[in-house]
Amino acid sequence: MRSDVAEFVRRLTAGNRLPLDYSVRSLRVVDFIVDGLRRGGPERERVADTLFGLGAYVGEVLVRRAGAVWVDFDEQQRAFFGQPVGVRMPDGRAWNPLGKVANRFEFGAEESAHTFFLLLHGRPGRPAGRRPGRGTAELPAHAGPPPPL
Repeated sequence: MRSDVAEFVRRLTAGNRLPLDYSVRSLRVVDFIVDGLRRGGPERERVADTLFGLGAYVGEVLVRRAGAVWVDFDEQQRAFFGQPVGVRMPDGRAWNPLGKVANRFEFGAEESAHTFFLLLHGRPGRPAGRRPGRGTAELPAHAGPPPPL
């Protein structure tokens, strides 16, 4: 994933002055880009590759800044998250940064990549007792999908 993300960032920033430097602050830029895509009014399918690349970028920020590692999701996790890959935090929890970016596109500002990082469970230095924001998917390493409603 790392080389794919680096290539995506290279292509996206060629000719643009987007500060995608893998910092936590750069996640605000991701939110801004997704908001611009939303304003353009395209169908999600038309921007799916860009959303995937931005989600992978968010995941790479988690890898570099929060100690996460890229993981291929198992069958249950793929069904739960709707994505083939995600990240696992040092505490063992699996997270879905690709889905977070897709949610930003679908639902708007509540689904911030920047806020996602700041509220992330398992991040070194994160205060205990804070909960992730609405729409943040979380699945322990070996848990199955949530029970039916």
